[in-house]
Amino acid sequence: MPKVINDNPFVFMGGTFDPIHNGHLRTALELQQWLGVDQIALIPAKTPVHREAPGRSSEQRLEMVRLAVADEPALRVDDREICSDQPSYSLLTLQSLRQELGDERPICMIMGMDAYQTLPSWHEWEKFIDLCHLIVVHRPGYQLPDGDQISDFTQQHRVVTPQDVLTKPAGSVLFHELTPLAISATQIRQTIEQGLSPRYLLPDQVWRYIQANRLYSQVS
Repeated sequence: MPKVINDNPFVFMGGTFDPIHNGHLRTALELQQWLGVDQIALIPAKTPVHREAPGRSSEQRLEMVRLAVADEPALRVDDREICSDQPSYSLLTLQSLRQELGDERPICMIMGMDAYQTLPSWHEWEKFIDLCHLIVVHRPGYQLPDGDQISDFTQQHRVVTPQDVLTKPAGSVLFHELTPLAISATQIRQTIEQGLSPRYLLPDQVWRYIQANRLYSQVS
């Protein structure tokens, strides 16, 4: 398991990455530049608990992430969920990070707005804010609906500048407007299943790995 060796804020983005694609990578890189941190870690989930299990093995998905970030020093892979024998609960990942990094280092978890709105259904989600900051990526002009549980949570914890999450260990929700690339893992899987090329939707080295291992195709 990789160890963090500097004192900068630890910022990460989780996901099944089935497969990882340019939308994931561009979002992570833009956030790295916006926040001014050294790196953003990508943490592939071993066994997601909020969605259907991915069709590819955790080792295959991990390898695709490794290939995707190999030439980009601003991004790196963290394999703690893949190496764990526990379910991929975000709470367990945050506890693992906090135990490793100590009580004072800022930890930031990136998520999309759709995922953020479902937080009340996540395992012990109220504890997240004690362990990390949440950085929520949303489309231009998007507004949270008023009067629900996540709206109240947002009002309690929202901050407005990156500095607010980089100078204390945890406790804040920061929103960032980002125009996402219109790419999805589902789209890529369907393209390959149809015998078409997904090139330029994901890194070439990932596409070569998929071809070499006959992933996602009907004859794999």
